[in-house]
Amino acid sequence: MTTFVDRVVVHVTAGDGGNGCASVHKEKFKPLGGPDGGNGGRGGDIIVIADPQVTTLLEYHHSPHRKATSGKAGQGDFKMGAAGQDTVLKVPPGTVVSDEHGNVLADLVAAGMEFVLAQGGKGGLGNAALASSKRKAPGFALLGEPGEQCTAVLELKTVADIGLVGFPSAGKSSLIAAISAARPKIADYPFTTLVPNLGVVQVAETVFTVADVPGLIPGASEGRGLGHEFLRHVERCAALVHVIDCATLEPGRDPLADLDAIEHELAEHGGLEDRPRIVVLNKADVPDAKELAEMVTPDLQQRGYQVFTVSAATHEGLRPMLYAMANIVTQARIAAAVPVLQRVTVMPKAVNDSGFEVRREGTSFRVIGDKPERWVRQTDFSNSEAVGFLADRLAKLGVENALLKAGAERGAEVIIGSRDDAVVFDFDPTIAAGAEVLPGLRGTDARLDNYGYADRSKHRHRDREVFEPYVAAWDIDEEDAES
Repeated sequence: MTTFVDRVVVHVTAGDGGNGCASVHKEKFKPLGGPDGGNGGRGGDIIVIADPQVTTLLEYHHSPHRKATSGKAGQGDFKMGAAGQDTVLKVPPGTVVSDEHGNVLADLVAAGMEFVLAQGGKGGLGNAALASSKRKAPGFALLGEPGEQCTAVLELKTVADIGLVGFPSAGKSSLIAAISAARPKIADYPFTTLVPNLGVVQVAETVFTVADVPGLIPGASEGRGLGHEFLRHVERCAALVHVIDCATLEPGRDPLADLDAIEHELAEHGGLEDRPRIVVLNKADVPDAKELAEMVTPDLQQRGYQVFTVSAATHEGLRPMLYAMANIVTQARIAAAVPVLQRVTVMPKAVNDSGFEVRREGTSFRVIGDKPERWVRQTDFSNSEAVGFLADRLAKLGVENALLKAGAERGAEVIIGSRDDAVVFDFDPTIAAGAEVLPGLRGTDARLDNYGYADRSKHRHRDREVFEPYVAAWDIDEEDAES
């Protein structure tokens, strides 16, 4: 049974925003109580947070699909809809969040760090929020926006100062058990270590962590053995310690050949060239191993390595090795504490940036931009007044003029949105803007159903008193739809 997972793919869906409410205040003797529809609640977010109590990504290996709850719809009497509940994904510190294309979104190296992986949709505005001096009694509300959906990769990279690397059964687990309180599984057969082990070491005033990475073999970077699965766990280390078995009886094995083989795999993995190296010749308690260590030490020192002959079993030589590790860690922390000045280039928006663009696609025209696409998602197309409100917003933004400049003619197909669920319109540049000041029954738009204030006689059942307060506003210019 799998007990340790350090890389998973998750599919997340944030909550949708609740719809706004179109409601009119009803009270005895007050036929014009005014709009009182509340806004919808926002959808819940998907949040990834680093939790030190979590040590593996196993939970998401078994349940990779996660979803947040949606916001509730608004209600009359100015009641706001309840917000959706966030879904929190707890991961171990050191987890890297990437998109499905490998682009890093967040690196949660410390406990408590968090990242919003998918944002919940905004709640739609109720008709009370849409009311203005020109649009006193809107007969529509805005729909809530859908929550974001995405596929992400969670990859655990152990946060350690020193990484122990070497062949299987080189004594890495025994070494970490000798220098820390970690108690990894130790046996005399290859691939005993199946998961990275972490130990905390204190040398004088310096406290640092040491990671025992499962054994590497030639070809590990190409998928052979187990070590290739855990090379990512040494990427954060300040230094790498080569643990070399000087007592091995395998043919073709010697300290120099082992070192060259492991260095080749590290180079193939990439990104570790700048890490300081220490060579530890282990198992000095075996007489033949100690003689071999003394023979190869000059050659290794000539290559520029710090070399230590140790025995994890008898603790021989561990003290100078630990001081060398502590010195490297201290120097790395001092270097990391020095602030690095970075030049930040600020690119302001152009003065003539309209916030959208029009692309010609054959005989069709596609409108792409955050505002137009968001407004389309918020529109209830079963309500003609809401559709008219959308037309006003697009006209004020300059979409109609941009379509005319692009060569669009009456009847041309206009697509708003870049996705498959884009909305398609037939272009009619003669439609006038100003839905909020045109007469008509609540929930209708005169430009769409061909009746206006002049045809009000068809609806004599509505008192003149109901319409009279709005007559003065019908000739006023359009108000900013974003107000």
